[in-house]
Amino acid sequence: MSFLRHFPTVLVALCALALAGCGSTFRTAYSEPVPAATSSSWRLADVAVTVPDSLKVSEAKTLFPNADIVWREDPAGDRHAQVAKIVGDAARAGGAGLNGSRPVRLEITVSRFHALTFEAETQLSTAGVHNIDFTIQAVDAASGEVLAGPEAVEAALPALSGQDMAKARARGETQKSQISAHLRRVFAGWLGLGPDPRGSFNRLGG
Repeated sequence: MSFLRHFPTVLVALCALALAGCGSTFRTAYSEPVPAATSSSWRLADVAVTVPDSLKVSEAKTLFPNADIVWREDPAGDRHAQVAKIVGDAARAGGAGLNGSRPVRLEITVSRFHALTFEAETQLSTAGVHNIDFTIQAVDAASGEVLAGPEAVEAALPALSGQDMAKARARGETQKSQISAHLRRVFAGWLGLGPDPRGSFNRLGG
């Protein structure tokens, strides 16, 4: 009976640990970046982002919704379109350094965009994870020839919570600004333009 009395508290704690990545590893990863010698001849002409309608959206006010898309900072609306804009804007910014003569189009298909809910952000005492997965390929904008990819990309990043995120918001940071900055680095890195963003993070050191 004693255990049952405390079951809700135990359940919340277990959910929090799962979200925070206790003893697990999350990462930004892909196989290899485009060689700089190759991308130096490219010029970014277009970005096409697909967020399939089949991806499940959750608006549940819980710590860890079971869904492909969890996104709350934009007003209620078409979450697929909102995710497409975030990813597309980051890809354009990340590819802005392509100054060659060959026009290329980046074709991106999102398979997961799972940010922290506001409930998780305020209730977790340790940081969680923003999980973002997609495939990307670069094609000749005129002929459609595939120049690189398709490449599967994991673009997970630490998600601040509790007082850490409250302080970040006080500085003018948001989930969107943090995710967008990370995605810009990921796109630039894959395109051979910037530092390699790949690496592993163990949230709780376990």
